[in-house]
Amino acid sequence: MNFIFLGPPGAGKGTLAAKVALSYNIPHISTGEIFRAAIKAKTPLGLKVQAIIDSGSLVSDDITVELVKDRLAQSDAQNGFILDGFPRTIPQAEALANIVKVDSVVNFDIADEGVVERLSGRRVCKGCGQNYHVKFMPTKVEGKCDSCGEDLYTRDDDKIEAIQHRLEVYRSQTAPLIDFYKEKELLTDIDARPATEVILSEFENKFPCK
Repeated sequence: MNFIFLGPPGAGKGTLAAKVALSYNIPHISTGEIFRAAIKAKTPLGLKVQAIIDSGSLVSDDITVELVKDRLAQSDAQNGFILDGFPRTIPQAEALANIVKVDSVVNFDIADEGVVERLSGRRVCKGCGQNYHVKFMPTKVEGKCDSCGEDLYTRDDDKIEAIQHRLEVYRSQTAPLIDFYKEKELLTDIDARPATEVILSEFENKFPCK
């Protein structure tokens, strides 16, 4: 099946996508992964993306769509795929419809307060990079990594002001896709609040692996 995963930052869709990709044997494709692969391969589009990123500009819809088109043409995506982070806007969704048939759009639904709680509570070890959470995965000693004993810190994009900004951008730019795909009767909502295993089980019930 050809899936699109939607959801605000902190909904856990990347984690879910990785698990679904494994159990359904289809690639998890993110725009970040596409950009990195094209840049590494030094393709003409990859060189163009590198120049744009180096200049501090945003990659245009036209180039992003071309990169996605090239990625979806690869052999591992012929039996299905998960698109994560694309499309982000209605024009991108319309362009995608001209490239490939989308079977289902899964919206991982979580309220803003849940996102803030998840992301603002995340802590990262300065030494080994291990992730923790003050509520869901606390360390044995507060502020210290269980593995190497180094101090933990809060990433800049996990600070409340940054999270709220990211949510505003998502709601204004990407959330309209929910209505877009609902009108096409392609949208399925899944509650993103429970544990990953619970969400994965609900996903598998809604979309049995063929």
